[in-house]
Parts: sequence; C-alpha cells; structure tokens
Amino acid sequence: MISSFGPSRAEHRRGALLAAVACCLVGASFTANSVLGDYPHAGGQALRYGLACLLLLPLLGRGALAPLRLLTARQWARLALLAAVGMVGFNLAVLAAERTAEPAVPGVLVGCAPVVVAVVVPALDGRRPARAVVYGALLVAAGAMAVQGWGRTDAAGLLWSAAALAGEVGFAVIAVPLVRPLGARLLSTAACALAAVEAALLGAVLDGRAWLRMPDPAEAAALLWQAVVVTVIGFVCWYAAVHRIGAERATLLSGLIPVCAALTAPLVATGSYGWAQAGGSLLVGAGVVLGVRARHRRPAASGAQETTGAPGGVPAPERAAARRPAG
Repeated sequence: MISSFGPSRAEHRRGALLAAVACCLVGASFTANSVLGDYPHAGGQALRYGLACLLLLPLLGRGALAPLRLLTARQWARLALLAAVGMVGFNLAVLAAERTAEPAVPGVLVGCAPVVVAVVVPALDGRRPARAVVYGALLVAAGAMAVQGWGRTDAAGLLWSAAALAGEVGFAVIAVPLVRPLGARLLSTAACALAAVEAALLGAVLDGRAWLRMPDPAEAAALLWQAVVVTVIGFVCWYAAVHRIGAERATLLSGLIPVCAALTAPLVATGSYGWAQAGGSLLVGAGVVLGVRARHRRPAASGAQETTGAPGGVPAPERAAARRPAG
C-alpha cells in the first residue's frame, strides 16, 4: 500500500537507483558522441532508435503491444511529441548548439532541467512544489555548472542550448501520462519507433540522399553503444524510475550526467577531473539526497491508493498526474 505521503522508502531507493543508472549511462556516452561529429546527425539518430526498437521488441512478451490499440488520438499525439521533442529534437538542439558554443554551454543549461521539472510537474498536477525537491534541484543545477564550467558562445549557441533544455524537460514531462497505460518497456519501444521514423523523414528532407551512409568501425561502435546501452537499458530504467518516484524526483538524478561525463573524460584524454569537478559532484550528490528523500502530501482528493501492476512489469506510479487523461 502506498500512503498519501508518497511511495515507501524501498520504492524511493529502487526508483532513485534506476534513475541513477539511466543518467550514468547517458553521461558515460558523451565520449562516444565525440566520434559521430562527421556522421549525418538525423541518419545516426534514425539508426540508433530503429535498432533500439528492434532490440526492445523481444523483451515485451506476447500480447504486450495490445495497450497501444487502446491509446486515444491525443495520447498518440503526445507519444509522437515525446519522440520529436525529447529525443530527436533534444539531440539535434545539442548538436546545433555545439556548432557555435563550447559543449559546457548546453550542458549547463540542460543541467537546469531539475529546477524546471520540480516546478512544472507539480503545477500540472495541481499541487505546490515540494520545497525540498526545489532546493535539491537548485543544488543539482549549481553542482552541474561547477562540474562543467562555462564556455564561449554566441546568441545562436544560447538559443539552441535553451532548446536543448526544453527537450530535456519535455522528455520527462510529456511522458508522465503515458507511463502507466504503457509501462516502461512498451513506452520506450513505441517512442523509439516513432523517433526513428521522425529522424529518417527529417534527414531525407534536410540532407537528401546523404542522410544515411555506412558508418566506419568507430562510428558503428558509438551507434551501437547509444542504441543498446543508452537507449534500451537507459530508457527502460528511466521510465521505471518515473513510475516509482515521479518525474520531478527522477530528473534530480540527471545531475549525474555531467558528473559521469567528467569522471570518464580522463579515460579517453578528452578532459580532466579536478577540484571544481569534485566540489560540483558533492553539490549534485547533496541535491539528489535532499530531493529524492523528500516526501510530499498529495491533494486530499487523490487519497491513498494501492500499487498495482502495469504493462512492462513495473508498479503503477504514485503520482496523480500519471492517472489523469493524456493531453
């Protein structure tokens, strides 16, 4: 039974662990991105998400696609928007920002996502933001900035970095009403399928026949890492975490992305880990602990509810937002 004060401590721990795994995988993948600079961007995303979808399908089990037939047109539109904004759009915005800005600039703005989500999600849910979550998000954002620093940029770099922030927030917020009816695995599979189609269409429009080519060995390894590890494992862990602790708490763990990126950068001689990174990592850790352990009282109308099964084998979310109709 989940009380009106939120999920149990065990659910908090499992959800936080799943979100941490997902974000650490994303952070460690930044080293793989460095070898994809010359590969067609939209085509690479189409390959990544298409392969991830194919790998996820066998994990669904017999009859697992049935919930898709029950989705309304508005829910399908939300799913397509999730793929366009939170997946394809986010990645293209980061790549566009890095044309005129140093990578730290979009990294710092994306690091503010926990603050935005900590305010937006409760507002959509009809409740006040939990102070501990907001304070934790501010610590995470400050820690992320300390880890990454600030680089050179221009107006275009700032605008694209802001777009990347919107994509990161959208990845967490847009999916909330879809998590319960689909479950973590089916939601990840359907989103990857739509993202692959959207990326392929965008690549064909923008790059013509050059939208896709055979990757060289290094590019193939990077694309496989992104598809198999970051997308298949990372996405399922992420949405399972959203089931358990809600989007605003799960997004706090995104502060681990720059930390893991900073920790792995010295391994491939693309960066260093010094006192600033260590101090920022401590701030991120403090913010995560403060925000994830916070418990909030739900609105009186929602009452207590039991944890029920959901497609994908993940308990139903404790958040009222995940129970309301999509749109």
